[in-house]
Amino acid sequence: MKEKLELILKNALSEINDAKSMQDLDEVKLKYLSRKGELNSIKKNLKDLSDEDKRIVGAFANNVYNQLDEQISTKGEELYKVELNKKLEAEKIDITLPSDFRPQGKVHPLTQTVNEIVEIFQGLGFTVMPSEYSPEVETEYINFDMLNFPPDHPAKDMQDTFYTKVAPNVILRSQTSGAQIRQMLNQNPPVRVISPGRVYRCESVSARKNNLFHQIEGLLVDKDITFGDLKGILNEFVRIYFGSARPTRFRASYFPFTEPSAEVDVQCIMCGGKGCRTCSGTGWLEVLGSGMVHANVLRNVGIDPEVYSGFAFGMGVERLTMLKYAINDIRLFFNNDTRFLKQF
Repeated sequence: MKEKLELILKNALSEINDAKSMQDLDEVKLKYLSRKGELNSIKKNLKDLSDEDKRIVGAFANNVYNQLDEQISTKGEELYKVELNKKLEAEKIDITLPSDFRPQGKVHPLTQTVNEIVEIFQGLGFTVMPSEYSPEVETEYINFDMLNFPPDHPAKDMQDTFYTKVAPNVILRSQTSGAQIRQMLNQNPPVRVISPGRVYRCESVSARKNNLFHQIEGLLVDKDITFGDLKGILNEFVRIYFGSARPTRFRASYFPFTEPSAEVDVQCIMCGGKGCRTCSGTGWLEVLGSGMVHANVLRNVGIDPEVYSGFAFGMGVERLTMLKYAINDIRLFFNNDTRFLKQF
């Protein structure tokens, strides 16, 4: 039996030395050192030997096992290094070569502006209206009548508003104010919300106007709200968004759903107030309309104007973005020109 062990040791060492890969070495280990291997088969027959032979042959068998295990480990380290070097050589990268250009998408400048404005007003205590209160396809009743528009108001004409074929008096909303009506119908005062979204008007497309644009409207209704509160909120918004150095002005205006009403202008960034094509030579660009919520609007939604008052405002996102980034043509936002968009 000892002669068999010596023969196993000799053959195994020879096969270990001849192994060219880790797979070859694993096969040698399986052949000689596994539970069904040749060395273990001999150990199983030790029970048939005398006690003295068991001691001698058993010690020799253990010595053979240890030698083979050590040689396999040593050979395994050598083969691993060889295979690793081959892999590294095959997969090496020349870091001096230029990499492939992988363009990355950018957040659209209008989306950036909406996010910034929403963040500002959230910091002032406003919340964003639920999306179900602000559909883009609206009824004429919500879009106009509930907002105190008289039946013969020119904004209802087809040359100003897009009417659909879905049903009579169903339109593409011309303002996001309808969301304010739904908010007040579903929430008792106090109300302090903003509503961003797309709106549609039958406009001739030019550098300053488009038939699709974006608005953000705000509403605050509570007890003892005054025009001073409105002016304070809007001045704080302008200060945060544009910086305190940008001149602004409040101008008296008229909206059916507010009384009194005012528009807020910001000095044109393109000409510094001297007058140019973007501002139609006035030196100013209107950025938002505002005013105290009309008593009729409050009555329409079941709020007592003798107890509550409020203010509302609406601003054009395109106009604000143009002012902040010195963009002189509103059409650039919709042309999908990557040379323009990648700047943001």
